[in-house]
Formats: sequence, C-alpha cells, structure tokens
Amino acid sequence: MRVLMRLGLVVFLSCFLVGTLGCASITEMARGFMGFSVRSLEKARKDAISKNFNYDYFTVYTKSLDALKEIQSYIYTKNIRKHLIAIYISEQDTTPVGIFFKEIDKDNTQIEVSSPSTYARDLISAKLFSALEIKPTVSTLEEKSQETK
Repeated sequence: MRVLMRLGLVVFLSCFLVGTLGCASITEMARGFMGFSVRSLEKARKDAISKNFNYDYFTVYTKSLDALKEIQSYIYTKNIRKHLIAIYISEQDTTPVGIFFKEIDKDNTQIEVSSPSTYARDLISAKLFSALEIKPTVSTLEEKSQETK
C-alpha cells in the first residue's frame, strides 16, 4: 500500500513539474495571478503609441528607467534582453503599461507604449517621450554631478 502511495506521489509531482515547466499557459496564469503578467500589454501593442529616438538601445533603455522613476511610476518588470519594461502608473494606480523597445540600428531605437487603457497609454507615452526628448545641457550635467558629490 505504501509503495502505491509513493508511486502515485512521484507520478503526480512529475506531471506537475512537466506541466509547469513546459507549458507556457500555466506559467503565464501563475504570473497573472501574482500580478506580473505582460500578456495584456503584448495584446495591446497593436494600438501602441510609438516614437523613434536617435540613441542606441542601451541609452534609451536606461534613460527610460530614469524617466519612469522620476515620474514615480511603479516598475514591476524590467528585462533588457526581452526589450521590455512593465509598469503601473503609480503605486496607487495599478493600471498596467508596457514599454517595448526595438533596436532599429546602432544609433536609433523605437519605443512602443501599450496598455489596455488608452488613458494610461497616452499619459505615460507623453511623459516618457517628453523626458527622452530633453537634451542635457552643460548646466544640467554640472548640477547632476554636484548632487552626486
């Protein structure tokens, strides 16, 4: 009897592991339950607002992170390899917004801002794009270097 119970437990655990590791829908469902899914953001990409910037990919990605922190968005997923930053508008407003990056060439990168909410998409894209368009001046660079000292 104990042998059958152990065998049943081993079969159950094996099926569970194979199912969770090999099946994207189960892992995506778990991410959705925990609040970290980006599936809805990927679906909303067809209506995304996009803009090209004359920066390399790494610069655009890091400047975007800095800008999102400055506008006090809550970053819940960032993955530089997957070209993605997923945020909530703020810690209080948990409307999801996805920022997707596409490297056009060495010095040009496209940003797509998507969200199931048009309000959130428009708000974040306007704030992010305006922050990325600001070219640093000598005085702002000097101010930042004084702040870090």
